[in-house]
Amino acid sequence: MARTAISGRLSSRLGWRVARLVDHRDETPTARTLVIEVPDWPGHLPGQHVDLRLTAEDGYQAARSYSIAAPANGDRIELTVQRVPEGEVSPYLIEVFSVGYPVEVRGPVGGWFVWRPTGTAPVLLVAGGSGIAPLMAMIRARRATGSRVPFRLIYSVRTERDIYYADELRSRARDDRGLDVAYVYTREAPDGWPSPARRISVADVNTNGWPAPLEPDCFVCGPTGFVETVADILVALGHDSQRVRTERFGPTGA
Repeated sequence: MARTAISGRLSSRLGWRVARLVDHRDETPTARTLVIEVPDWPGHLPGQHVDLRLTAEDGYQAARSYSIAAPANGDRIELTVQRVPEGEVSPYLIEVFSVGYPVEVRGPVGGWFVWRPTGTAPVLLVAGGSGIAPLMAMIRARRATGSRVPFRLIYSVRTERDIYYADELRSRARDDRGLDVAYVYTREAPDGWPSPARRISVADVNTNGWPAPLEPDCFVCGPTGFVETVADILVALGHDSQRVRTERFGPTGA
């Protein structure tokens, strides 16, 4: 009986559900958050992702994976999509996909790159560009569950215009006790910023992260090269590699 029950839950989770867009909001000039209602959604953990599948009138299908950007909220999930130039799926999701339109959803997927609100270790989040999405789900879940675990976020982004969830991060850094946010600008720093535009460095992680002896849970998400660099820095600073969890993305034709 136990095996049958587990099998049923997995089948339901990994099967395709017909969902619909119920809301959307722009995050940057090239990124949009989609609020999707998924019937009988089983819930998810901060850090998990889903697969989306679109079907054209001629039967052609295209599927892509997207991180969930908000904690569980009934049958609704939030995905933030970055427009990929000449992409196959992301331009449609940002420019055409409208409230009421259907899309197939499968998930939630993933069990390693997740933060559980029952955890007690301090948390370090390091995001590169759109890699902030699953980390934002963790930040939002922290407040929603009343967790007092201290969080530190280091967000590496090209310019100030490219910051996802800019207003929300600003207010959370001000109002959420125990949440610290630091930025690294790689292309253009804001006027008056104390350092020039540059790539993330050992000094950034050492200054804005947690000391290794505190044994924080570290989550790093972004492009492959960024993730590998940050993971190497964390290990070099003495962090246990088993506590450094990474998720990366690269060109997919999205």
